[in-house]
Amino acid sequence: MMKTFSAKAEETKKDWYVVDASGKVLGRLASEIALRLRGKHKAIYTPHVDTGDFIVVVNAEKIVLTGKKLTDKIYYSYSGYPGGLRETAAGKMLAEKPEKLIRLAVAGMMPKNNLGRKMLKKLKIYSGNAHPHDAQCPKTLAV
Repeated sequence: MMKTFSAKAEETKKDWYVVDASGKVLGRLASEIALRLRGKHKAIYTPHVDTGDFIVVVNAEKIVLTGKKLTDKIYYSYSGYPGGLRETAAGKMLAEKPEKLIRLAVAGMMPKNNLGRKMLKKLKIYSGNAHPHDAQCPKTLAV
């Protein structure tokens, strides 16, 4: 009788990938990134172990939102104080903090627990084409 394989954290190999976000639709890109961060594309995927890869996203400011999302999609943040609810339109966030826009989209697709937060730390997002991770020899990922 065969036993069910369960990956161990120290046995997993984490690769580095670069994703060019220019011209990509936000949600479609985010779902592919979330899949890779979790490690679901690997045969050794184990739900309770971080088997995913590192993802470096470049050209974050060139991401595309479909329909009227630039004006109609609203992000909320609440400070906890009365009157402390802040609203930011997706278009304004794309202009000011495009990295945050992508991070929020990917975070919404990750597990909401300690492991999910640990996996999200493997996501590196940059506006522009340059990134400081050349030493890791990242491969290009076509999404």
